[in-house]
Parts: sequence; structure tokens; C-alpha cells
Amino acid sequence: MKRLAPQPKAKANPRIVVIGGGTGLSVMLRGLKEKPLDITAIVTVGDDGGSSGILRQELQIPPPGDIRNVLSALADVEPLLEEMLNYRFQNGAGLAGHSLGNLMLAALTDISGDFVSGIRELSRVLAVRGRVLPAADQAIVLRALMSDGTYVTGESAITKANKRIERIYLEPPDVEPLEDAVQALREADAILVGPGSLYTSILPNLLVPRLAQTIEESDAIKLFVCNVMTQPGETDGYSVNDHLAAVRDHVGHHLFDYVIVNNSDIPQDIQHRYAEQGAKPVKLDLDDVRREGYKVIADRLVYFHTYLRHDAARLSHHIHQLVEGWTLRKR
Repeated sequence: MKRLAPQPKAKANPRIVVIGGGTGLSVMLRGLKEKPLDITAIVTVGDDGGSSGILRQELQIPPPGDIRNVLSALADVEPLLEEMLNYRFQNGAGLAGHSLGNLMLAALTDISGDFVSGIRELSRVLAVRGRVLPAADQAIVLRALMSDGTYVTGESAITKANKRIERIYLEPPDVEPLEDAVQALREADAILVGPGSLYTSILPNLLVPRLAQTIEESDAIKLFVCNVMTQPGETDGYSVNDHLAAVRDHVGHHLFDYVIVNNSDIPQDIQHRYAEQGAKPVKLDLDDVRREGYKVIADRLVYFHTYLRHDAARLSHHIHQLVEGWTLRKR
């Protein structure tokens, strides 16, 4: 009998770990999930405001809000189900202010026995393309040292303090990282940080012990997506290099190979609208960034629809090209 020739193995998609939290991360993931990538998202658990803060305090669970946003972004469901997941109740004693997705995640945490299992079960229900992991399996408290020497405790209080942040800390400082998150970083072909709130969404992940160390030791390509606008109470007056310097000062070394930035002009009327809230375009000091040893990818990466947002399709195109090229060389 004639033997059949062995079939070649299907090429595995590059493994990318995305780190952050908040709206910026979710917008970017909507583009990345359309690419042939094996995605793991590591999400901050420092939120203490709104629905997340209430559920965190009353149920003693990590805050679900950022996790819910990422699950929603990676879900492969009908638009109506996604809208329902993000629906926020306007009325009802004890119910007003809560999003349905937060309540579902809280319920599944109780049913399954722990927060990580609850995320996994909701991911299955929503046909999530990829994995979503908290940076730690417990809530953390953020504490900030301000430029005037005072300390402010709690994420929501930090952004409202209207003072320049010198340094951010975690409480407890020895919080254990989720082992699945550490393992995902070890196996990654690419590690992507940002966009998002620098001090309250990005750095809290990198300050979890062993996460930044694992990133530094990895031979993955490491990318930083810089915010388009400064954030009042966090990055007032910051340039691109200021964002990178803040990361370096907190973790003790350079982490990134590439920095991805928007270089398109923002219309004056939109700038005026954001200026009323204290936000300005992040200064593009790209010569300084290159002198620090980073490679820069600059392109028109934003669009305006009610709010300025990263162009998920264009941004994910650049990320995929970088990751695919690096993975081919690596393998």
C-alpha cells in the first residue's frame, strides 16, 4: 500500500501579550482580534471607582470593569449582545450605575469559585478571541507620591488630586502575579504595552512583582503604543519621551524596542474641546526618543467620532507587520 506523504503542520499564529487597561486598550484590541494573532490580554486590577469600586468593596473581588471592557472588545458576538454587556443601569436602588457585564462577571466569580475562573467562563460564553487575564488574582490599591511630597491613595482619588505625580506604588507591594500571566509573557513572540492611562492603567501592571522582570528577560519584540492626548491629573504636559521615562524610572530599565505614535495633526476645534478638559496633544519629541535607543513607528493613527480614538485598523496593521516580521526571523 502506498504511504501518504505527511501533511505539513499548520503555521501557528504569533503569540502576542497586550498589557494595560481602560478604553484605549479595548479600542486597539478590536483591531488586533481581526489579525492572525494568538492574543493574551493582561489587565490591571486597581480600579476603585464606580460600579467596579462598589463590587470590589461589597463582594471582595478584583474590580471587573477593565476586564469587562477587554472581554467585550475581544468577543465574537452579535452587536446587541455586546451592547447589553456594556449596558449601565440608570435607575434602581442599588442597581443604578452598575453595568450588566460587571454583574455577570461578579456572578460567575461566585458560581465558579474564583475571579479567574469567572473570567474564563464568561470568555467561553462570549466566544472571546484570545485569553483575558488579570495581572493579579486580587484587587490592588494604588498609592501616589505627588510632586509636593504628599501621598494620595486610590486610583479615583489620584486622578482628581490635580497634582503632578512623581511615583506610583502598589499596596500590597508584594502582590503575587497570576502565574498564567507570567507564563504567557515567557511564551510570547511579542509584548505590547498601552495605550491607556500611564499611572493608573499601565504602570500598575508593570509594578506587579516579576511581570516587568519577565518582560525584560523575554526575547519577544516589545512595543509601546503612546497616548495621543495628555491626561489631566496624570500626564499634564507630557511628551512621548516623558511617557517612556516614567516607565523606565519605575521599573529601572528600558523595556521597549519600538514606540508607536500618532503624527497626524489634530484639528484646532478638537484641540480646543479637549483643552477645556485640560488635555493637550502629546508632544512628539521623536529625536529624543530615538537618542534613547527606541525605534519609532509614526503614522496617522487617530480619528474623531465624539472622542479622539486610535484608528484600530491602521494601528493593528502596523503591529501585525512588526510582530509577523519579528516572528519569522525568530523562528
